[in-house]
Amino acid sequence: MRYTLKRLLMLLAVLALVATACGSDSEDTTTTAAEATTTTAAATTTMPAETTTTAAQMEPVTIRWWHIQNNDPGLTTWKNVADEYMAMHPNVTIDITVQENEVFKSTLQTNLQAGDPPDLFQSWGGGGLAEQVDAGFVKDITDASAAWMGDLSAAAVSLFNVDGKQYGAPFNLGAVGFWYNTDLFTQAGITAPPTTWGELLTDVQTLKDAGITPIALGEGDKWPGMFWWAYLALRIGGPAAMQEAVSTGNWDAEPFVKAGEELKRLVDMDPFQPGFLAAPWDGADGEGATMASDSAAMDLMGQWAPGTFRANSADNMGIDSHIGWFPFPAVEGGAGVITDVFGGGDGFVVGINAPDETVDFLHYISSLDVANRLGADGGTLPVVKGSASSVTDPQMIQVVDYLANGTYTQLYLDQATSPELGATINDSIQELYAGISSPADVAGKIAAAAAG
Repeated sequence: MRYTLKRLLMLLAVLALVATACGSDSEDTTTTAAEATTTTAAATTTMPAETTTTAAQMEPVTIRWWHIQNNDPGLTTWKNVADEYMAMHPNVTIDITVQENEVFKSTLQTNLQAGDPPDLFQSWGGGGLAEQVDAGFVKDITDASAAWMGDLSAAAVSLFNVDGKQYGAPFNLGAVGFWYNTDLFTQAGITAPPTTWGELLTDVQTLKDAGITPIALGEGDKWPGMFWWAYLALRIGGPAAMQEAVSTGNWDAEPFVKAGEELKRLVDMDPFQPGFLAAPWDGADGEGATMASDSAAMDLMGQWAPGTFRANSADNMGIDSHIGWFPFPAVEGGAGVITDVFGGGDGFVVGINAPDETVDFLHYISSLDVANRLGADGGTLPVVKGSASSVTDPQMIQVVDYLANGTYTQLYLDQATSPELGATINDSIQELYAGISSPADVAGKIAAAAAG
């Protein structure tokens, strides 16, 4: 791995501190100052103190903002936030580029390699951000954000800190868990969610016997399948095994081989919807759409899942009436416990060539008013202090409570590691789903990639 010892120790500290990827349209959309509207809502929005425009700031400025919220409510919320800021800062134009998660990652990499990073763009922190810092693609905003960064959750903020310097700010912090169709569970005669891996496998068979597809999976995007392997490894090996693998590259240790063996047990049961190997997370025939159409009983996904279900649901909101949530079960005999969390945070980092106004706009995004809107919209667990009460959705409250009682949080593996190693992790695990690599082969390929 291409990390200094100092960076690896920093990353481990981040993972220990967090107490607690994803849309459908690949078409880009752009919002400019011409579309800005000065509304009553904008006029009454609480502005951070630092956003007062002065004469020296009246030169025309354009901020290029890239994000992946291509479904409502996030899509509209972010547009409204940009419109409000532009209305209060007439010299600022915010060009918004909205992309589906996988398209975003590919396009961003192309722009970075061309030396043209967006001014403000989606990030999950971790190893990917560390590489962007090393390459000089992002701006140190430590001093510029010092007056307000303390208003946010320290655990979430730490994900966007590299070697003691701040490069961005979070807006969301959450956990991966199971979203399940309560009606289909009842139809199959399952009275309660599973709490152990053995119980989950039993429930999978019970659902199959009832003619119900047990699990939705969008393995065409690869990272959804990684969630299963990572959670099994965390449950089997515990935090110590995860920390050692991230720091030393020991991905072929026994817990990771066993995780593959347990995952193969599941795969061999044929629990997924037809075409799952090519299906995306979002979009037609994707994982989210499979759940939205009541065509599968369970989905292992982050807290953004309900919003995607709604976006892919014919009646938009009807699915909310029969969706529940439960944490990834404990694995019998494993060193991990059910309160060990797999998850992470979403945020924005500032590009190296961004105008100064970009940090001011990021401050506005990080305001309590915006955080409360995100929490009330559902699908986001805001990180601004004082915004927790804005989350009222019963399932989201379950996630909040789970995070509050978490004993450890492991950052998404394709974010905790370098982008190159993260891609190898996702690619290798997909081969297990496809039946072309054994559990030992998968672990060995990841370890070999980590060794360089």
